[in-house]
Amino acid sequence: MGDPIPLLEKLIEIDSSEKPGINKAMDYCEAWLKDRGLPVDKLENEGYKMLVCEIGNGENTIVFNGHIDVIEAEEYQFEPYINDGKMYGRGSVDMKAGVASMMETVAQLKESNLSTKVMLQIVPDEETGGNHGTRFLTENGYLGDFIICGEPTHMGIAIQSKGVLQLDFNIRGKPAHGSRPWEGVNAITNAYKIFEQILKLPFAKESSSMFEKPSINLAKLKAGTVYNKVPESCKMSLDIRYLPNQFPDDILEQIEEVTDGEVKIHQSKGPVKTKEDNPYVQALAESVKNQTDLERVNIFGQHGSNDGQYFTEYGGSAVEFGPVGYDWHGDKELVYVDSVREYQQLLEDFTKNYNSR
Repeated sequence: MGDPIPLLEKLIEIDSSEKPGINKAMDYCEAWLKDRGLPVDKLENEGYKMLVCEIGNGENTIVFNGHIDVIEAEEYQFEPYINDGKMYGRGSVDMKAGVASMMETVAQLKESNLSTKVMLQIVPDEETGGNHGTRFLTENGYLGDFIICGEPTHMGIAIQSKGVLQLDFNIRGKPAHGSRPWEGVNAITNAYKIFEQILKLPFAKESSSMFEKPSINLAKLKAGTVYNKVPESCKMSLDIRYLPNQFPDDILEQIEEVTDGEVKIHQSKGPVKTKEDNPYVQALAESVKNQTDLERVNIFGQHGSNDGQYFTEYGGSAVEFGPVGYDWHGDKELVYVDSVREYQQLLEDFTKNYNSR
């Protein structure tokens, strides 16, 4: 049985917060996989490297999708250490633990007689949207029937995620002297009034089986140049995470009805809508019970998005599923060492058991 912990430690040591470090980490992963006799395809898109490693045979494909990029951090966070059963370091749980476990899993399954294909994808840019990595792979035919994104989920299975609709507003007002604001129209207060109206729109009050409501974040306000002038324009940006049963065009139409100004779409990405009764999800839940002490598997919906979204338009069923950790993107990011080993064994058990059906 392989141990993913030494590999995880090496990956944390590589600062992969920017393109040069990401590519360095990809080179390390490529060498590691090849040293174990695994087939590796290295692709490149606009200077970003990514890896695809496929084993097994058959008509169905299980994808292990893991991102090697991390957000920026202090130097000490790239010096991993273990204390009280927890490994600390940038990317430890988000998501180099997932990547290391997935790599170790395909290495352990290499000689198995699999009647299902297993495709490992190591991608470079999930933290910044996945356009150079996973989106590029799916557009070029690297697809699967069931996709596991190894994000940290405490061994729960996130079968749904909200969609993303990011909007930029240009709200107009009327300038006046700051001592006589009643002679002007303040674009900042206009913008905030519009935001408050958006919070009361029908789409903002809807719910679904896994989510109480959409998320609406007032992300940016930019206006004003001096103290003694009523601002005549204001730029406002919203980050809306909409429900899997909602549609961005409908949301935009509602917003435009209450907006006196220009609205532009900055980014729009679809939700993940995997069903709880999906046979792959059920098999994965069985493996969680087999390999852990959990009697009940937490099947839930994520408020944020992930690279699984890029597979859904091609018919793939994606989930987020990963080990136990805390404080990702924080100063004390950590992953529980035993949960990483457990996670790797679980992936192997799931693949073998589904393969035997």
